Amino acid sequence: TSTVDKIIITDAFSNKIELVRNGKTWTEATGDCISIPNVNFILETFKNIEFKGYLPENSIEKFTNLMASQSTKVEIFQNGEWSKTWYIGPPTPDHYGQIMLLETADEGKSKDPVMMRIKGLNGIISPRFFAERKRWMCTEIFSLNPEEIKSVEIKNYETPAFSFKIKNTGRRFEVTSHGKKLARLDTANVYRYLQGYKKIHFNFPNVELNKKQVDSVKRSPIFARLSLTEQTGESTTLIMHRIKSDVPQRNEVGEMVPMDMNLFWAEMPNGELVKCQYFVFNALLMGHIYFPALSSPK
Repeated sequence: TSTVDKIIITDAFSNKIELVRNGKTWTEATGDCISIPNVNFILETFKNIEFKGYLPENSIEKFTNLMASQSTKVEIFQNGEWSKTWYIGPPTPDHYGQIMLLETADEGKSKDPVMMRIKGLNGIISPRFFAERKRWMCTEIFSLNPEEIKSVEIKNYETPAFSFKIKNTGRRFEVTSHGKKLARLDTANVYRYLQGYKKIHFNFPNVELNKKQVDSVKRSPIFARLSLTEQTGESTTLIMHRIKSDVPQRNEVGEMVPMDMNLFWAEMPNGELVKCQYFVFNALLMGHIYFPALSSPK
């Protein structure tokens, strides 16, 4: 699989994604970041796929017709040249494999589909090959060391007293809340807080809400806004919205609220909604843990 340097996936709905190897990593053809674990699943499939068996004679015509209208096309390039194309159809009747066709330059396209499987794994193959761009989104939001951060501002709309801003002046750090410097500040805690930005990812892209529902989420109350500026001048702002829950759940301060306290929606700088986990973001949003002066009586 080390010779595979481009993969083009086209599904039955004309969605198309082109994945390109750039050195040791993979990107979309446009250069945009993509989810590397998804690429690894595909390469693993290339390495471990094997022949499972022929289709019964009386079902060949049926599945050949299904392949013509419902298959996913996977074009595989090695060392810069097209190598072969897979056509991935429906699961095998026992759901322990996939019905597929192969096309190569020497042999052309297979006349009849056959059953394939992944060595050592009983299951279908098709979920590993998808062309919806949203599902390929890179999940990384921040990957920064403390010295790469120029400023961070957290606006807490539900508990305004917990809002704060950290600014790296070049010689020292300055922490303020509503424009006023904190009375007490432990510089070591500033570093501990900023180290939290080394590896921040969202959990899921939005594959469930339509445009109307997305607009509704964006109009819903904002519970927090995170704005970060890097030393390079690049800025990232995340706007965060709660997700309603039919069953009350306990929030960060022990209150029962009609909200999902595991996941929330975050609006990315490009306007996309993604689902994020409180477990990941609470360490960034709850500054009073690092800066006790935020929660001290005024």
